[in-house]
Amino acid sequence: MRTIATVDLKRFIRDVPDFPQPGILFRDITPLLADARAFQQAISNLADEASRRQPSAIVGIESRGFLFGSPVADRLGLPFVPVRKPGKLPSARMSVEYTLEYGENQLDIHADALAAGARAFVIDDLLATGGTARATAKLIELVGAEVAGLAFVIELTALGGRAHLAGYDLVSLLRY
Repeated sequence: MRTIATVDLKRFIRDVPDFPQPGILFRDITPLLADARAFQQAISNLADEASRRQPSAIVGIESRGFLFGSPVADRLGLPFVPVRKPGKLPSARMSVEYTLEYGENQLDIHADALAAGARAFVIDDLLATGGTARATAKLIELVGAEVAGLAFVIELTALGGRAHLAGYDLVSLLRY
């Protein structure tokens, strides 16, 4: 694992008030993605966290989890497994419906994406209420694998997502 100079990642998160609707303060990761050193730091931190948990695969949640999960999988020499929104996976799949703040949604994983007993480390950009991450953990367990841990670039602590993931090993790089 290569070492790079430590970068203060919070400097690269842009606050966007009233997006996507009035009263919401959106934490925009695009400045972090646009800065090579900051992005490398985030990937290194996530890869270190994943490595400590000895996963056999990295799982990324659509869509921004793909941006962080894929390079971590590459860096660790592990397979990358996408968890997708409905209608995106072409082969046999498992599905979980879950509740969001503003309604319901569904996530899918290929039924053969993880071997029985595999250790899957989940990566996403943001932990808010925990609904999407919890649904992803359920999918991993449905296919017979184990959740080795969950990692997020940003955690919005006021929304209580961590409490909805009690029992899982969870880490976030930045907490707001």
